[in-house]
Amino acid sequence: MEVQETRVQTDRIFTIPNILSMARLVGVPVFLWLILWPEFGGPKADGWALLVLLFSGVSDYLDGKLARRWNQISNLGRLLDPAADRLYVLSTLVGLTWRGILPLWITVLLLAREAMMAVMLLILRRHRFGPPQVNFIGKAATFNLMYAFPLLLLSDGSGWLATLAAVFGWAFTGWGTTLYWWAGILYVVQVRRLVRADTTAD
Repeated sequence: MEVQETRVQTDRIFTIPNILSMARLVGVPVFLWLILWPEFGGPKADGWALLVLLFSGVSDYLDGKLARRWNQISNLGRLLDPAADRLYVLSTLVGLTWRGILPLWITVLLLAREAMMAVMLLILRRHRFGPPQVNFIGKAATFNLMYAFPLLLLSDGSGWLATLAAVFGWAFTGWGTTLYWWAGILYVVQVRRLVRADTTAD
């Protein structure tokens, strides 16, 4: 949910946006199981995995839009939405890397960014701040990666469709990775300003 400061936040739990985010979280292990099933002797279920990713992308768009339109922005939603985004990115990285579709160096690059964010959250918590707001660049990065991963999964085949999916999949991967790190650097700058202000106030 991109811009939440201008709306009233509540402590409600069972709102439609929150239920959509919860459903996305439930879909994470389902997606990981589907994508890794062939690696453990099961049938290839990439079509079903793609449907789960599609649901994740649609619900990610809807939960923020509905929360703003219906004034259902909540404190829980601020946690669930980015958590679902990160878990889908992480589970997809694990699945695609395990399958040999995604190079290890890209996975390491994206995981390094997640590690950096984890450190920033610890610093914020130490200074009694909540998690940073999801900015537009971070959301754009997630959207790019959520487009990239299904296309890369689709490229693990033969024919013109797989070739076309590979071209667009790698393009979205490059854009998404660049924006992901850009957003991460902006978060670091934001955390630094907050900590400096808190230290000065003390």
